[in-house]
Amino acid sequence: MNAIEYFNNGYSCSESLIKWAIDEGLVSDDLLPVATSFSGGMGVGCLCGAVAGAQMIIGSLYGKENKAGNENIARAKAKELIQKFLETHKATCCRVLTRGMEMGSPERKAHCTNMVDCCQKLVENLISVGVK
Repeated sequence: MNAIEYFNNGYSCSESLIKWAIDEGLVSDDLLPVATSFSGGMGVGCLCGAVAGAQMIIGSLYGKENKAGNENIARAKAKELIQKFLETHKATCCRVLTRGMEMGSPERKAHCTNMVDCCQKLVENLISVGVK
């Protein structure tokens, strides 16, 4: 399944990215409970949960003592992810991205589905060369 399918079947934005990455063999299933607290902008509307999930995947792949073990790669890829996300969405803050949309509304669900899809594609592009 892809991240959108998880998002449309009960997983939060951040959890959906992690669940997809688990299925792809990119991250440990131990990361799924960690992703829960990043949903909905960490519960207060800060960083978009999909962006947070994508960043967790990058850190898991490229951070200290991990597969690639090079924090400079992790930081460079994290920065690139944010830059690419901002090119399309102009913000990374959940409150800004969902301004005027009620929590649980079909409009917000559709909008957040797009964020999840975007983040999955960004991660796929960022890791297409290197670790998998």
